[in-house]
Amino acid sequence: MAASKSKPTSKSERGIWLVKSEPNKYPWEQLVKDGSTFWDGVRNYEARNNLRAMKKGDVVCFYHSNEGKEIVGLCKVLRTAYADPTSDEDWSVVDLAPVKPLEVPVTLAAIKAEPALAEMHLVKKSRISVVAVRPDELALILTLAKTKL
Repeated sequence: MAASKSKPTSKSERGIWLVKSEPNKYPWEQLVKDGSTFWDGVRNYEARNNLRAMKKGDVVCFYHSNEGKEIVGLCKVLRTAYADPTSDEDWSVVDLAPVKPLEVPVTLAAIKAEPALAEMHLVKKSRISVVAVRPDELALILTLAKTKL
């Protein structure tokens, strides 16, 4: 299998990720209020492995799932993967902190309407709660969001 183009190719490159949260359970506004949180509750092996691949300083898009269905903000990884304190099994968490809200949230409909984002993992792997994002995808999302990193 070919290496994913979504992952950084050198230690100096930051990874880019997207995490999904149901806004009625943990909205962007709560992350901003809290200042940071550990990202728990991930119970899918692919999503867990993506958490484990995150590095300190990586950029993370914060996506409201179910209601809203939009990317609403940008976070950063504060601490790499460690054992999920809410589980006795082999699951992981990372610590995230908010960086900034998007000026204009980018809806799933807008992402699906953009041909350059047709292969985005958010679209192709819609059931996975933690996915990689390519640099060109993030650049286009930021353009749509009228936001600078």
